[in-house]
Amino acid sequence: MAAKDLYEKDYYAILGVDKKADAATIKKTYRSLARELHPDKTKGDKKLEDRFKEVSEAYEILSDVKKRSEYDQARHAFQSGAYKQGQQFSGDFSDLFNGGGDIFSQLFTGRRGPRKGQDVETEISISFRDALFGKEVDLRLSGQGSAPSAITVRIPAGVNDGAKVRVKGRGGPGEAGPGDLFVLVNVIPHPIFTRKGENLHISLPVSFSEAALGADISVPTIEGDEVKLRLASGTQNGKTLRVKGRGVKKGVNAGDLIVMIEVQVPQRVDGKAKKALEDFAAATKGEDFRSEFMQRARA
Repeated sequence: MAAKDLYEKDYYAILGVDKKADAATIKKTYRSLARELHPDKTKGDKKLEDRFKEVSEAYEILSDVKKRSEYDQARHAFQSGAYKQGQQFSGDFSDLFNGGGDIFSQLFTGRRGPRKGQDVETEISISFRDALFGKEVDLRLSGQGSAPSAITVRIPAGVNDGAKVRVKGRGGPGEAGPGDLFVLVNVIPHPIFTRKGENLHISLPVSFSEAALGADISVPTIEGDEVKLRLASGTQNGKTLRVKGRGVKKGVNAGDLIVMIEVQVPQRVDGKAKKALEDFAAATKGEDFRSEFMQRARA
C-alpha cells in the first residue's frame, strides 16, 4: 500500500461514523455492517466482499485506542503537509496494521518488507449457558482463492457478549505468514438469568404469605441444580439476597448469584383465601403503612 493510498483512506467515512464517535458507537455500527456484508450472506458478490474487507480493516484500526490515535496522527500529518516538513511523531506506528511496522516503515522510510496475511473475521451465536461454561464450535471458513476449510474453535468459559476470540494463523496467507482469525461472539440472552460483570442476577417470585411469614425457598442455579434460600419473616418486595460462589466462574474465582425478591399479588382471591385476607385487613386496620412515606413527600 502506497503512502498516498493510506492517508487518503478515511476509515471514519468507511464505517459511516463521526470522527468523534465513541467506542460503543463504532462497535455498534461495525457489527451492523458486518452482519449485512458477511461473505456467508453475500454469496460471492465481489463488490460486497471487498466492502466487507474494507469495513473490517476500518474497525480493526478504530476499535483500538492506540491504533486509532496513531492513524489520526499519520492522516493529519500527511494532510497538513507536516510529514514533508520532517515532523516527528509521538507514536511509533509499530502495530497499527497486521504486518507489524511494515506499512508505516513504507510510509516514513520508503521500504517495504514481507507482510502477514489479512486477518479474517467471522461471527457466531452461542447460548448464555455455553458462554459461561465454554464450548467448542465447528466453523467452516470460506477460502480466499482456495477451497473452504473446517476448523474447531474453543470458546473460553466466561466469555462476554461481543467479545472476540483470536485464533492465530488461521487468516489469509501472506509472505510473512498467515493472518489471524477473529471470532465475534454473540451471546443469546437467557430467559431467567442475566449477567452483570461476574455476578448472575435472577428475580425470584414468592407468595405474599412466604414473604410475610418467612419460608425456605428453592432457587435455581445456572449449573442446573437448586440451592435453599431462607426468607426472613417480613421480607419486602425488591429485597436482594446473595448466594456466594454461584455466579460466573473464571478459573479459581467465581462471582455470586444475586436474587431479587418479587412478591406476587394474586389476580383473583375468593373463598377461604379471601376471608383470610379480609380478616388480616381488619386486624391491621389501625396501622398506617404510608405515614412515613407521606411525611417524606412533604419534606
